[in-house]
Amino acid sequence: MNSWIRSICVFTFFGAIQFAYAQTDSIPTPQRIKIDGVAAVIGDFVILDSDIEKAYIDLQSQGIPTGNIEKCSLLGKLMEDKLYAHHAEQDSLEVSDAEINDYVGRTIDYFVQELGSMEKVLEFYKKKDEQSFRNELFDINRVQQLSQRMQASIVEEIEVTPEEVRTFFDKIPVNQRPVFGAELEIAQIVIDPTPTNQEVEKTIRLLETMRNDVLENGSSFASKAILYSQDPGSRSRGGRYTLDRKRPVMVKEFRDQAYRLREGEISQPFQTDFGWHIVTVDKIRGQLMDVRHVLLVPEVSAKELGEAKEKLELIRKRIQDGEISFSDAALEFSDDKDTASNGGVLINPTSGDTRFELTKLDPEIYNQILNLEDNQISPPVIEEDRSGNKKYKILMVTNRYNEHTADFANDYVKIKDLALKEKQLNTIQEWMGEKIDDTFINVNRSYRDCDFSNKWVQ
Repeated sequence: MNSWIRSICVFTFFGAIQFAYAQTDSIPTPQRIKIDGVAAVIGDFVILDSDIEKAYIDLQSQGIPTGNIEKCSLLGKLMEDKLYAHHAEQDSLEVSDAEINDYVGRTIDYFVQELGSMEKVLEFYKKKDEQSFRNELFDINRVQQLSQRMQASIVEEIEVTPEEVRTFFDKIPVNQRPVFGAELEIAQIVIDPTPTNQEVEKTIRLLETMRNDVLENGSSFASKAILYSQDPGSRSRGGRYTLDRKRPVMVKEFRDQAYRLREGEISQPFQTDFGWHIVTVDKIRGQLMDVRHVLLVPEVSAKELGEAKEKLELIRKRIQDGEISFSDAALEFSDDKDTASNGGVLINPTSGDTRFELTKLDPEIYNQILNLEDNQISPPVIEEDRSGNKKYKILMVTNRYNEHTADFANDYVKIKDLALKEKQLNTIQEWMGEKIDDTFINVNRSYRDCDFSNKWVQ
């Protein structure tokens, strides 16, 4: 749409609202009609006054105090999101409806779990029915997804060289350099109890029965997932996931099975680290595939759990007696593929290095290592994942770093991350300034005195 056409449309939009109020005032009716006003227009997106009110409700639902948050601030954030979303569409960055619906479904499942019922969710968010609530969440999440993809696209090729990291660090005055909290390096050895062959066969037969019931008797695969699947992430949605070849999120064994199937086919039972599955394909849409699966975990008896614990206690004693190092024992015995080859050392998923800030440590791991001295090995502790898999592990704190002012050599990874974030932020700010100048933007005059961080009002 040409800019002059947009100007006419927006002028008409704002004018129509003002005219409606004027007309309402002149008619001697008992009640005045409330029309939702337009706060701003960004490209092809319109922000209503009610969108700002919804943003307040969203913050409150997350437990964030809103007393000191002004409408101008929320409007500024909404305009940023709409600017990103507008140019994501201009650049053909796609977000599939199925992907958004999948996210909306998981969001509503979480709300229901937290509040107890769908009725309580609708009451809390002041919605008249579930479908209108889903539609609203769909629109909100579509903009958020487009916004995130646009931001990721802007900075995806941004990197920092060692020279840039050094320059970034040197320009920080010594008395203003960041202070890093106490950190730990932690290693583990994991032993997964092995279910008996009888339990595995029982699980496979049950999955085969479900598969045959769907194929031969026309039973609902989704109902099987709701009733029997041990995957808490998809059970309430009938086992449904959307796979994207460009952004794989499921384990390789699962993807390999799914991509071999045509629509309507159901796999034979297969195993992953999470348990045993059957998977079916609902629909193939280019790079996207809508699938459903049932996950069953073979039951592990107290006997197998006890044997796993005994094995771990023996490994622990051998390490304590000096027969084998913790690192070598992890490499030889640990069932955790992600850490075994690294001598059992855990990798911080946030930073990508081996250090964990004590105040940000996962509460479960924190409780397991709370009373350990350096190089002291914990007794075997049992752990159960969301699918019901149980395992034993021992842990050791291999290194401890006290709170300290940033040091270039010892904290290079963290300093590099800070330098990269600064460069990304500067890039985004430059992009924002350029796109504001290139995009049709109209802010309602009631918001033009706002002290925005960006130059929305020229």
